[in-house]
Amino acid sequence: MPALTKSPAIAERLRLARALGVEIPEVWVRFLLAIVGLVMAFAAALFSTVAREAGSLWGTLILASTALLLAVVVGLTTVPYLARRVTTARLRDAFDYDVTRVGVIYIVTVLLIGIAALNTGNNLLYIIVAAMLAAILVSGIASAVVLRDLELDVRLPEHVFAGRAALGRIVLRNPRRWLPSFSVNVVAIRKESPKRWRWVPATFTFPSKRPPEKQWITLPDRNLRRVEEATAPPGIFEGSAYFPFLRASSELKADLSLRFLRRGVYQQAPFGLATRFPFAFLVKTRRLPLAREITVYPAVEPADEFFEVLPLITGEFATFTRGRGSDLYRIREYAPEDSARHVDWKATAKSGSLKVREFSREDERKLRIVFDNPAAGVLPEKSYEDAIALAASLSWHFAGENAEMSFVAPGYDGAPDLYRFLAYLAAVSAQPAPSVVESLQPSDDYNIIFTTQPRGGIPTALWACSYFVFMGQKV
Repeated sequence: MPALTKSPAIAERLRLARALGVEIPEVWVRFLLAIVGLVMAFAAALFSTVAREAGSLWGTLILASTALLLAVVVGLTTVPYLARRVTTARLRDAFDYDVTRVGVIYIVTVLLIGIAALNTGNNLLYIIVAAMLAAILVSGIASAVVLRDLELDVRLPEHVFAGRAALGRIVLRNPRRWLPSFSVNVVAIRKESPKRWRWVPATFTFPSKRPPEKQWITLPDRNLRRVEEATAPPGIFEGSAYFPFLRASSELKADLSLRFLRRGVYQQAPFGLATRFPFAFLVKTRRLPLAREITVYPAVEPADEFFEVLPLITGEFATFTRGRGSDLYRIREYAPEDSARHVDWKATAKSGSLKVREFSREDERKLRIVFDNPAAGVLPEKSYEDAIALAASLSWHFAGENAEMSFVAPGYDGAPDLYRFLAYLAAVSAQPAPSVVESLQPSDDYNIIFTTQPRGGIPTALWACSYFVFMGQKV
């Protein structure tokens, strides 16, 4: 960056940006570098004229070469980048081109025949070269016509669980009245993470090549570097869906098999329509501004930990909810406080002792899942993922048992909808947040609490109506 500091205005802007920690867009950095480079090239050209008039041959040669070199560097590194950002670039960027192996061989053949035509002056070779170049032009026009006006729709399932196969659908429409399309591939275009120029912390040392303990000066500094932005979410699918022929005014559908190994939010943008038609010289891809996002819930497949925990929770939950209702809970010995209308006379006659019926309270089968999200680094990644999977599996199981569910977690809006809670578990990550267990109030619900809090930090009132899963510990 020494060239930038030669301009007082540019240097002042950079010093202000460094002090404020402001991000400098790459386009402005390139533009400023181009201005500085052109100014230096112009100055070198002026001084070369002065040197020529003074009769200095070497000075003229060096200054003229420097001016030309600076102009070439600016032209190659900055002008194409800035040209791509103008409005007309959208027309050029509507298609991406990738030369195939067949195309490379074909172009090399054209070059060889062209060289032979220039050396021999044979008109027949000129005609052959012209025909081969025309074939490349026809290939580009035909492939653009094949992809033009096609419409794409990607339909994804509403609920997807990690580890389970799901089925999506790709719909390709050709709204044109007369022109069909040939050999079209629907592809997923991977979006690269953008890079931006940022001031990053660094250390100035002198002499720089010596070991740290032998350096004379060590001062904090900041350097301007290209830093990669946050990694984009993973894509929804890879590969392609192939449509060999699509008639005019028609549509074709292809099933899309999806399987995600991990929970999370998956995004795909953009999609592309690619073709090698008609001669396979190049793969032309038309980008479509189509974006899709899907939330993959944690796996709800029963695991060993699930089978260890479920009987214990079911037993405590049943004990907590027993009472007076319509569903028979059990037949037990008569107690003085029991009503005579609950005596089971058949069981009494068989056993010879007074027996009564005990019923479950259907209207109070309330269950609350509490996920006390720990801070980063508290749990190993596997233990954390196992706890999320267990919370999702238990929520799914008891929702199927017609229990009235509610959910509590840091950052969760409290909606009693199962899928909302599964979506929360799909995107949650370990982060510092206040514990929800310490402020959890007792209620009529039975609690299943996932936490890493020490036992002494749990309110005493929760122990009588809760089952605790201490994350990272053996159940």
